[in-house]
Amino acid sequence: MALVPYAEGWGLQGLRSPWATYRFAGRTVRLRQDWQRLGVAAVVWDAAVVLCAYLEMGSIDLRDRSVIELGAGTGLLGIVATLL
Repeated sequence: MALVPYAEGWGLQGLRSPWATYRFAGRTVRLRQDWQRLGVAAVVWDAAVVLCAYLEMGSIDLRDRSVIELGAGTGLLGIVATLL
């Protein structure tokens, strides 16, 4: 979704929203987005949401582990990894 530049009428309403709210690890995470001003560094990427959901399923135990997130976006994945 964030790979396509936002243009009026393209139907990318999720990018236009100034806030993205998710629920992971029993917590609500609300992140500010600003696609028009900051581009790919200021939106929640779909891939991050999918990986957060996968990590929350518990297939990988993150307790007492060091995790580094390398990517673009708001940092949702790093936040969820910390919560888990």
